[in-house]
Amino acid sequence: MPRIFIDTERLRDPYSGLGQFCLHLGHELVRQNPDPERFSLTFGVPKAEIGVFGDAVQYRPVSWHDRVWRSGEYDMWHALHQDVAYLPASNTRLILTIHDLNFLERPDYSTTKKAGKLLAIQRKVDRATALTTISAYTASVVREHLRVPDAKPLHVIHNGAAINPTGDQAQPPFVRDSDPPFFLFLGVIHPKKNAHVLLPLLQAFPDYRLILAGDNTHDYALHIRQQAMKLGVSDQLLMPGTVSQEEKAWLYAHCEAFLFPSLSEGFGLPVAEAMQFQKPVFLSRLTSLPEVGGPDAFYFDSFEPDDLVNTFREGMLTFHEDTLRADRLRWHANKFSWEKAAKKYWEVYLNV
Repeated sequence: MPRIFIDTERLRDPYSGLGQFCLHLGHELVRQNPDPERFSLTFGVPKAEIGVFGDAVQYRPVSWHDRVWRSGEYDMWHALHQDVAYLPASNTRLILTIHDLNFLERPDYSTTKKAGKLLAIQRKVDRATALTTISAYTASVVREHLRVPDAKPLHVIHNGAAINPTGDQAQPPFVRDSDPPFFLFLGVIHPKKNAHVLLPLLQAFPDYRLILAGDNTHDYALHIRQQAMKLGVSDQLLMPGTVSQEEKAWLYAHCEAFLFPSLSEGFGLPVAEAMQFQKPVFLSRLTSLPEVGGPDAFYFDSFEPDDLVNTFREGMLTFHEDTLRADRLRWHANKFSWEKAAKKYWEVYLNV
């Protein structure tokens, strides 16, 4: 019986992008196991998450500080992200999923630090039997900055959209029925997300609010609040922190538009989710976002306040005049499903 180990240690932060990736892909990999009597699945999980994927699989408690495990225990090992701190012994086949090399774009990282991180990932690439990336953009960056032999498989497998528009919704406690309509950003509040450029929209649309939902413990969140005060729009800005899946669904369903001016993404899962709800999405043209947004998203060519406001105003008019655009957004988003992703990962498993 082939023994497959799947590292989902990042479930220690289940509401993060990597946590959601581990959660939804793990469930679908179990569901699609082509022969449970033949393929034995073991998930590496934080102790608190033992049992999360049901009783038909095995579990091993893991933490970020673990190191190499004894050889021969597993036939194949899937590392679900490139920054994993531990790998199997050399006789175990390794599949490495690379989400992004976004650190290369970080101005706060020195050249030496970037080179060190690249070297660490290169060693894992050299060790891997096969590679996967979550977007064609990430695959192109990997080939540009890392040595990937032609003989080593590199598969592009898009993420799935994790929230079903017809599923459960829960109105967040920070939103009342009498509140004004709102625009939505969803993601960790971090400088790379570039959310502060959205504040001029509140000056241009004083009857609307902007909800920035996501982990707001970074100092950048304070910067945004300070900028909102300077612009006189702090009463229109709401930063509630992380929200549940059911609250996310409600926010997607009730927002007027989804705004995502991010500077660097490996994929951009909230974009696909918002499109499933047939919402107009406004994105940067950077990294993977045009790949995910497709031809019917709207794109900011400039983050200058006047340009950004004009792009948004014209895009909203276009969206409401084009009666089929919402359907086209949903059709495009339907390309990104965990069912399709897991099917492709199983194909990689079987080939390896």
